[in-house]
Amino acid sequence: MRDGLPVGKLRPDLLESLFASYHIHDPAVIIGPKVGEDAAVIDLGDSYLVAKTDPITFATEEIGWYLVCVNGNDIATMGAEPRWLLTTLLLPEDRTSDALVRDIFSQIVSACEQFNITLCGGHTEITHGLDRPIVVGQMLGQVEKDRLITSSGVQVGDDILLTKGIAVEATALIARECEDALLSRDYSPQYIARAKQYLKDPGISVLKEAMIASRVGGVHAMHDPTEGGLGTGLHELARCSHVGMIVRAGRIRVFPECSCLCREFGVDPMGAIASGALLIAADPSRSSEIIDTLACNDIHCSAIGRAVEEGKGLFFEEGQERYPIPIFETDQIAKIFQ
Repeated sequence: MRDGLPVGKLRPDLLESLFASYHIHDPAVIIGPKVGEDAAVIDLGDSYLVAKTDPITFATEEIGWYLVCVNGNDIATMGAEPRWLLTTLLLPEDRTSDALVRDIFSQIVSACEQFNITLCGGHTEITHGLDRPIVVGQMLGQVEKDRLITSSGVQVGDDILLTKGIAVEATALIARECEDALLSRDYSPQYIARAKQYLKDPGISVLKEAMIASRVGGVHAMHDPTEGGLGTGLHELARCSHVGMIVRAGRIRVFPECSCLCREFGVDPMGAIASGALLIAADPSRSSEIIDTLACNDIHCSAIGRAVEEGKGLFFEEGQERYPIPIFETDQIAKIFQ
């Protein structure tokens, strides 16, 4: 039996106890550390600065692309435009070549160019004790004050929308990190290539859909489910807004490659890292317009549930049956790397 905490995010109750012990004295900090909020918000006077930091720890292939998209997602969920990126690259000793460094840098630059983000600087080093590269992004964005969206904004009665489906990032990760194992299990190179391409198609970035939904209006909250998958993302969103949720499990779109690869490795798609999906809490009078506008931009979106009073809990609904929405302390994808 292992001592210590499990791999993955810290427990929400532990995080909340840490945050409760710290008081922010700077009135310019509009949103500080809070479970479920995707980024910090700082008052610049005429607008808000939105700031986020996130590491990439599972991926090794295309790690620079993951870095830009994952950090940009958390800026976009606040209704802000990702603008500036700083990076920290920690590279393993005795395993790092010029070619590796150039490849990661090229990936970061390519993603920044695609999403109109400026790479401003950062830090790179060879680090003792690592067996793979670890990259950390620090992303900054900007939003007009009246267009800020927070994870704490869900209102009772809101429709809960889900874009694309699950689990885009998990599908790409499994295909990229487990290619040899998949080939040995008679998966074709074409199938693996298709699953690998999930990184960019349908893609792990939610920047486009977040911007579209914000422009349509009626959005009360957005959240980017990452580690712990959709199940954990729903819990984070509900906890942050002090609401419950009833979610129709049959309306959750699971990509076929995701379902197949997760089953192959005993991974629950509901708890597998889900970057590429976007949760939107919207006024019911505007949700159809959001769904239709996203569809016109070739982005699938569906209403999967509704927000209810906090005391009613978080449940999946299938027919007449209800059962609790699971929360995953450790992302299901970690099973593959243990």
